[in-house]
Amino acid sequence: MSCKAEGWTRSIARMSGAALPADPFGPLAAVRLADGVLAALSQAILDGRLKPGESLPSEATLAARFGVSKQVVREAVRQLAALGAVQIGQGRATRIVEMTDAQPLARFWRFAVGNTREGLAEAVELRRMLEPQVARLAAQRATEDGIARLTETLARMEAALGDVRAWIPADLDYHDQLALMSGNRLVRLQMQGLRPVLEEVLRHFNAGQRDRADWRRTYDRHRRVAEAVARRDPDAAFAAMLDHFTAADDRLAQLFGRPT
Repeated sequence: MSCKAEGWTRSIARMSGAALPADPFGPLAAVRLADGVLAALSQAILDGRLKPGESLPSEATLAARFGVSKQVVREAVRQLAALGAVQIGQGRATRIVEMTDAQPLARFWRFAVGNTREGLAEAVELRRMLEPQVARLAAQRATEDGIARLTETLARMEAALGDVRAWIPADLDYHDQLALMSGNRLVRLQMQGLRPVLEEVLRHFNAGQRDRADWRRTYDRHRRVAEAVARRDPDAAFAAMLDHFTAADDRLAQLFGRPT
């Protein structure tokens, strides 16, 4: 066994020894040190052993706990910050934050999609796969407050017919509201993360000349989804959302092509 491996084994042994005080972390897996620390901290946050608003132990404490250097701990904490799981304060303790901010995911999607036709086409295809099921869940789990908010966004869309600058945020808010009504936190974060990409798609979609009848047809497709959700009819909501994307397929194919 190499000296490095022996050191790693001794480190694991120290962490699993009987004299170790109780703490919220499990033993490190045999992976790159910073990744092991990241995995242990992430699991403690996801399990609720470290709660939003609480301070993360100091670098020195964590380094001693895991038998690694403070530099290794610092790298792991920076990765957590990039994920939006912690907030690093200058001169203040690092705090756990609630995972309600989709900005890290939005940055990932913007990077992954870029501004290429292929990337935007794939984003449209992903949205087509997700949103009919989102509409189904929204109908199953609809509340009176959720329906009222969905109706408000629909009214904004109707008022914005023909006005691209007002239509796009109303359209995006409408789909965000459906994601919220789905009751699935990961669905909501996913849709929020995709929002900058979807905004780019909508700008392309609405860049050409559209007559009033075309705008009205698009609005009516959204209205039919909202009505099915308000009736709490999951199958109708699914079908209406699928119809919405099917009706837009030709236009989207003209703009972005179809992924192969």
